[in-house]
Amino acid sequence: MKGEYFEACNCDVACPCIFGSDPTRGQCTAVVAWHIDQGSFGSHSLDGLNFVIAVYCAGNMETNPWEVAIYLDARATEPQRKALETILTGKAGGRFGDIASAFGTVRGIRSLPIEFQVSGKKRSIKIQAVADVRVQAFTARGGDDRKISPGPFSPEIVVAKSEKFTLDDHGWKWDFSEKTSFYSPFSYEGPPLGTQTTEAHHPLL
Repeated sequence: MKGEYFEACNCDVACPCIFGSDPTRGQCTAVVAWHIDQGSFGSHSLDGLNFVIAVYCAGNMETNPWEVAIYLDARATEPQRKALETILTGKAGGRFGDIASAFGTVRGIRSLPIEFQVSGKKRSIKIQAVADVRVQAFTARGGDDRKISPGPFSPEIVVAKSEKFTLDDHGWKWDFSEKTSFYSPFSYEGPPLGTQTTEAHHPLL
């Protein structure tokens, strides 16, 4: 699958978690959103769909399990929904197999309307009745993007900061602004169906 991704968290700009350090406020709360421009799982196209993972981690993200909630695009058909669930819970291996290796508790998987917007140096995601996140690139003097390589979900990421970051679900009530965000295009490829392995590596290493 290929498309656009962005994330926002509660750490001060720029988040130390991606370097294996502790979060700036002792715990990490994050929303990670993806829009698929082109993608497939077996014979099922995933073009145009969005999905989001909300993350809570009580400490260093490389040494503590993550509590997560997964949100799937309500426009997905039943086969597409099942495909996304398989991918995002790590059962298909590949990049999301690595990411799911950090999961301790999955609080839920919900299908809801999700709006993903890209506009210049801005990114936003809205999950109906759950989350509203808007971010903008954190530019250097002269307007150039500040970039980090490698990033947690893409080889090179643009450093950004949130204009708004709210989420209310599963007992979480998050409300932040002027905190860390990253965005970039992404391109992931899993192993051929039927050849998945349970071996995985931590996503931030």
